[in-house]
Amino acid sequence: MQRLLLLSLLLVGLRPSSSQTNSQDVAALQALMKNWQNVPQNWTGTTDPCTSWDGISCSNGRVTKVKLPSINLQGTVSTAIDQLAALTYLDLSNNPNLGGPLTPNIGKLKQLTTLNLQGCSFTGNIPNEIGNLTQLTFLALNSNNFTGGIPPTLGHLSNLFLLDLTANQLSGQIPVSTSSTPGLDQLVSTKHFHFGENQLIGPISESLFNANMTLIHVYFQNNKFTGPIPESLGLVQTLEMILLDKNQFSGLVPKSIGNLGNLMELNLASNLLSGTVPDLSNATQLNYLDLSNNNFASSPAPGWFSTLTSLNTLLMDNDGLTGTIPSALFSLPQLLQVSLANNTLNGTLSMRSNISSLLRVVNLTNNQIIEANVDPGYNISLILTGNPICLDDTSICKPKQQQQGGLGLCGDVPCPHNQSAYPATSQNSASTRSSQSQGSMIFIVLIMYSLLF
Repeated sequence: MQRLLLLSLLLVGLRPSSSQTNSQDVAALQALMKNWQNVPQNWTGTTDPCTSWDGISCSNGRVTKVKLPSINLQGTVSTAIDQLAALTYLDLSNNPNLGGPLTPNIGKLKQLTTLNLQGCSFTGNIPNEIGNLTQLTFLALNSNNFTGGIPPTLGHLSNLFLLDLTANQLSGQIPVSTSSTPGLDQLVSTKHFHFGENQLIGPISESLFNANMTLIHVYFQNNKFTGPIPESLGLVQTLEMILLDKNQFSGLVPKSIGNLGNLMELNLASNLLSGTVPDLSNATQLNYLDLSNNNFASSPAPGWFSTLTSLNTLLMDNDGLTGTIPSALFSLPQLLQVSLANNTLNGTLSMRSNISSLLRVVNLTNNQIIEANVDPGYNISLILTGNPICLDDTSICKPKQQQQGGLGLCGDVPCPHNQSAYPATSQNSASTRSSQSQGSMIFIVLIMYSLLF
């Protein structure tokens, strides 16, 4: 008898927490469905959402998750969404025909931990009311058509792990806190600031960053920021990736950035930065460095190149580099591609038997190199067009991939960061690269989060 009772209890425990959805939640889902086209086929008025509807998860009869990514939803989000009071997870991502203004009522979903609306077509301002969602961990609004400023109220989201606003039409400055208003400087637990590909303007306040922050990514590329790069950025010792390219930053590169021991990618390309090329000898984890197309003063090629043993990509086109190229640069064990085009590097290019076995592309276009001492068995694409050494049609000036029937973009290894073999002229900008990697990262993180919770 006791065994039968125990078995009965186990069977009860295996049943769904409720076979019938809360009537308030049913009404809210029906309102959403009324505004949408291409909902899942089993979203019907004759079935129970908690037990039968794709993309719906429940607990005790209350809807806790709505997960409908990439199903070609069309329409707008009903104001009735606020009736899903137990909702913790909302993913409507990658439905490009889902849009219109985002209802402020979404700010009433106080239990929400994940809000993923990336890859839709939402317009208008980001609702200030999102700042009321203090349980939010993931906020992905990237790749929409939001306009206006970044709401200062987002500074209330103290549990936020990821804040992704990339690829919208946001304008104005990044808000920082005052005595009466919140700001993003308060997000000391956030790991990801992804604000690239907008119309944000500068200067960026020194108070945006502080030593208490735990940021890993700062993606501000392809905006309209002006003024100096904040010195305070170098206080965030956890930083691994900094993308500030394609802005109008001016002045000196803060020395503190060179002391970020965890930094793996630094992209300051296509700004108005001046002074000397920054000393990055202490950034020993760097694997990707792009300082191209700035206003740096003429200076010898840095000797610290050879200390960056993790470096796989070095891009310093049009940076005022002079003198000879340190031969130790080409011996870095992880090195894949180098582009030092449009400088005044001169003398002899020395690339002997200690060349990195991974090296595939060296672009030295438009310099003053007069001689090359290169191992005859090299297997790289060496580009010397526009150097004095090529005036006599030297064989070394013929692209290596033509001599060997074509090496492709980067030989027999993938191009780093999906870039062309000719980074100086590549159409695949760092901002595009970062957007792609962000999308993949968000997708992976959200899958892990949904499995855990």
